[in-house]
Parts: sequence; C-alpha cells; structure tokens
Amino acid sequence: MYFVYILFSEKHERFYVGHTNSIDRRLTQHNQGENPSTKPYTPWILMGYVTKEDKASAYQLEMKLKHSNRPFHRLPHAAVAE
Repeated sequence: MYFVYILFSEKHERFYVGHTNSIDRRLTQHNQGENPSTKPYTPWILMGYVTKEDKASAYQLEMKLKHSNRPFHRLPHAAVAE
C-alpha cells in the first residue's frame, strides 16, 4: 500500500505533496531536513493523505495534484485542513 500525502509548513505558508509507503518515516525525513527541496521549510505538518494500492497509482495521483490547473496550494490553509 502507498500513500499520497500533503504537508504544510505553517512558518512559510507552503504546501508539499509526495508519495510513500510509510507516512511516519517520510514525515520524519522531511522534518529532519533529509529532503533538499523541503529542508528550508521545516517544520512540516501532515494535512492529509490518500491510500493507493500500488506505487504507480500513487505517483500518478501525486503528479496530477502537482500539475493541476487548480492547485491545492492556492487554497487558504483552513480549506485544505477541513
């Protein structure tokens, strides 16, 4: 099972979307600065996730979210959290 997750940096008002097979491990890696693209924006909080049966499906949804014409990161923080 894989997960597509959305993180939020309150300090920098920034969203990040990714996929993984372990949300806890991946969130820890993001918050410990192990990912160069998210390191400057720590700390991150988990806003939500969706489960997918396989890695390919998770990756496909991640790319769809990242390249959507109406990206979630343009929404107010409260709209994503609800």
